[in-house]
Amino acid sequence: MKRIFYLLALVGLVGSLQSCGYNAMVQKDESIAKAWADVEAQYQRRADLIPNLVNTVKGYADFEQETLTQVIEARAKATSVQVNADNLTPQAIERFQEAQAGLSSALSRLLVSVERYPELKANQNFLELQAQLEGTENRITVARNRFNETVGDYNGYIRKFPRVFYASWFGFERKGYFEAAAGTEVAPQVSFD
Repeated sequence: MKRIFYLLALVGLVGSLQSCGYNAMVQKDESIAKAWADVEAQYQRRADLIPNLVNTVKGYADFEQETLTQVIEARAKATSVQVNADNLTPQAIERFQEAQAGLSSALSRLLVSVERYPELKANQNFLELQAQLEGTENRITVARNRFNETVGDYNGYIRKFPRVFYASWFGFERKGYFEAAAGTEVAPQVSFD
């Protein structure tokens, strides 16, 4: 009789675990890991383009060395910040995003500096690298948007009743999003005075 009771309890337990959505939570968690890998791949693509861009610009002897140094240092910092897909907390993503924003800022300063060098702006290698960099920035935006959509789907799923109870039991926690940088909510002032 005890065996039948234990068997029924086991069947009941397995049935309740199936209905709790555990497998779906695992699948959604894996989707986040894949989306994060896509984000990292696009940022890595950008980091891989930078040495070629810097070497092309270095060929112009009178180009500002300080600007090049800032780009190289920002790239080193951005590639040193690694976030594991198992640790996608808001704080970890913020650290990653800050390092990448530093690189974006340094690249922007580099591209603005290029405006003073018409012969560099006409260089075919530079133009191709600049186009690849612009395309990569677009790919980064797409990958980040897909990541945020995947995180939103996962976070919403684990917070719905009754999964909200099961999710915490099995260690499924909310994941962080990519968010706009502080200050971007204010439009820049343009003045022609």
